[in-house]
Amino acid sequence: MLGIEFEVVVPGVEELTGGDPEVEVLENARMKAAAVKQDGLVIACDTDVVVDGRALGKPADEAQAREYLELLSGRAHDVLSGLVVLGDEERSGLERTTVVFRELGEGEKERYVRFGEWRGRSGGYAIQTLGSTLVERIEGSVSNVVGLPVGLLAELAPQLFARG
Repeated sequence: MLGIEFEVVVPGVEELTGGDPEVEVLENARMKAAAVKQDGLVIACDTDVVVDGRALGKPADEAQAREYLELLSGRAHDVLSGLVVLGDEERSGLERTTVVFRELGEGEKERYVRFGEWRGRSGGYAIQTLGSTLVERIEGSVSNVVGLPVGLLAELAPQLFARG
């Protein structure tokens, strides 16, 4: 891949919830980065789905996953990611992407919940596989919706994308 060695570390921090979603995703990313004790560059990201000014978080069970699909069906929502890069200094940024869901039929919602892709996913969906069928259009960074805003990462840590 980029000619750089990397390791994925799950920091296990207690994430903030219930406040301003923009502040939360940035602060959650900051806490994740700080929890990783490593030499070199540390990259941490926190992503959430926001509708009506409220961050949804990850559904706890099938009933909540269905509730999220009901809420998102036929309307727009934002995917917010806070990204923090720790090295010699901290660099951070926020990425916002608008996602518009199609109007979903009852059978589609039921199939998606049964498929189980919602587990562990902010907003109760993942765009990488079956969740892509729920989406009418995306305005902004697709990589942000997947979970890592690559364009923002290139801006905050250009050395990762330099050749040679």
